[in-house]
Amino acid sequence: MADTPTVLITGASSGIGATYAERFARRGHNLLLVARNKARLEALSARLREETGVTIDILPADVTNSDELAAVETRLRDDRQIGILVNNAGASLEGTFVDQAANDIAQLIALNATAVARLASAVAPRFIEAGSGAIINISSVVGLAPEFGMSVYGATKAFVTFLSQGLSLELGPKGIYVQAVLPAATRTELWELVGIDVNTLQGVMEVGELVDAALAGFDKREPVTIPPLHDAAQWDAYQAARQTMIPGFAQVHAAERYRSAS
Repeated sequence: MADTPTVLITGASSGIGATYAERFARRGHNLLLVARNKARLEALSARLREETGVTIDILPADVTNSDELAAVETRLRDDRQIGILVNNAGASLEGTFVDQAANDIAQLIALNATAVARLASAVAPRFIEAGSGAIINISSVVGLAPEFGMSVYGATKAFVTFLSQGLSLELGPKGIYVQAVLPAATRTELWELVGIDVNTLQGVMEVGELVDAALAGFDKREPVTIPPLHDAAQWDAYQAARQTMIPGFAQVHAAERYRSAS
């Protein structure tokens, strides 16, 4: 694989994806940018070509459309220059669970979860063959906090974090780095699309700071990067508490508290 691999970024036309594109271009990486909005992709790629001189291809695609997702998968399988995948495309939904239409829920799961798994699946065998490669999955702290009341969105992000951790254990020994990035509220268009004025929120991180922090975690090869979490020991304690339960899962009998009193 090339010393400076090409980076494929989904959801690259704005927000976190566009900022990743700019940062990787300034690091000297060629880019393949994927998003639905062709005009925005063209404008971004033209600007970054002029500013950085890297080679940038665009692939307009809606990764919830099976045919268009298949085109991205094919490129990941066949283009041996692509050495970094940034699974960034994502969305949320307005309202509470009972307000959300079933078709909208299915579409959100297709975007936030299914596409992430399928694109990672498309590229992983080639990365294993090369003995190198990186997958960056953009998750969210919402996946750790059902208390936020974003049930389906949070569930998709919990999936992304779990998938990333599992793939890190599975693929890490084969030379592949997998990073889950968990932003909190970040100043992107996502808020406007779900009918929320981002300026009414507290503690909103600017997208440039978020991506720079995520890339600092990338450079350190962190498996999980949580830019807004100042006390890293809290994550370590969370992981340790989870891991202390694992040996107790292998039991012939149910716990005493679940046994019938009769």
